[in-house]
Amino acid sequence: MTDSASILVIEDEDKIARVLELELSFEGYTVEKASSGFEALEKYRSNEWDVVLLDIMLPEMSGIEILRRIRKEDEQVAVILLTAKDSIEDKVTGLDLGANDYITKPFQIEELLARIRAALRLKQKSKNEIDDQWLIFSDLKLNEGTREVYRGDRLIDLTPREFDLLVYFMKNPRHVLSREQILDTVWGYDYYGETNVVDVYVRYVRKKVDGDRDDKLIHTVRGVGYVMKDAYESKK
Repeated sequence: MTDSASILVIEDEDKIARVLELELSFEGYTVEKASSGFEALEKYRSNEWDVVLLDIMLPEMSGIEILRRIRKEDEQVAVILLTAKDSIEDKVTGLDLGANDYITKPFQIEELLARIRAALRLKQKSKNEIDDQWLIFSDLKLNEGTREVYRGDRLIDLTPREFDLLVYFMKNPRHVLSREQILDTVWGYDYYGETNVVDVYVRYVRKKVDGDRDDKLIHTVRGVGYVMKDAYESKK
């Protein structure tokens, strides 16, 4: 895990930053440093990082503000705060804003390395859980965790209701689903609107998923409802 993991060290004290760079590089991590708020954001956005070591006290912009901006863009990168001994409020604020951990200065490098390894294990576990949430049918791929949908390499943008409808189709491939079943599952038993809403939304999803392609995946079963099956199956 260490050979490929990349770490951004955001620390304005040169001596500390240099020691961290040497120790982390020795452990096999890829390391870059930043010493101010704006430089930190620039380097953060120029690469993909596994771990960010973030000092709270920085020139130009506080570590808390950097953390806030990082979390707006990325929920997956592990952030470990480097804090002063008496900065309880900063620690609490940082954890509330999504920091994964903190370590108080001065610290032993062995403890920091252990915290980095723990953060990387947690990140890998989270990634595996997201990877396990893919539903795949033909060349259509949907992730319930990230709410991404792809037909081949094309990313498909769906509204929340369209997404839920497609999930239902993909969890029941080759099963003919009646309009009533779709309405009950996707809209809920307490839905009192027009029943033709199913046809309207199936049309929306079809347009985005199938478009003008010959190998359509969502098919109408006259008098009953709809079925998801691939082009070969539809010719049987």
